[in-house]
Amino acid sequence: MSTPPYQPGYPQGPGYPQGVSDKSKVVAGILGILLGFFGAGRFYTGHIKIAVLQLVVSVCTAGLGSLWGLIDGILILVNGGTDAQGRPLRD
Repeated sequence: MSTPPYQPGYPQGPGYPQGVSDKSKVVAGILGILLGFFGAGRFYTGHIKIAVLQLVVSVCTAGLGSLWGLIDGILILVNGGTDAQGRPLRD
C-alpha cells in the first residue's frame, strides 16, 4: 500500500504537526521568566488555559505561583516547546 502524495496545506499524517511555529522559543522563554506571574510566555505561544491557570495560581498564592512561570520560561529556553497547534517553537 503506498502513501498518498503530499498536498500543501494539509497535515502529513495524524498527530504530526506540519512545519515549525512562527513563535520564537527565546521570546517565549524570556516572557516566562520576566512576566511569569501573568502567564505571558504561555499567552504568547497560544496555550491560553495554562496561561490563565498560571495567573490564577500566582494571584491566589500572593505571588508565590510566579515561580511556575520562571521555571516554565527556563525550561522553554533549554528544551524548547510547542505552540498551541503542536508545532515546535523556532530558535
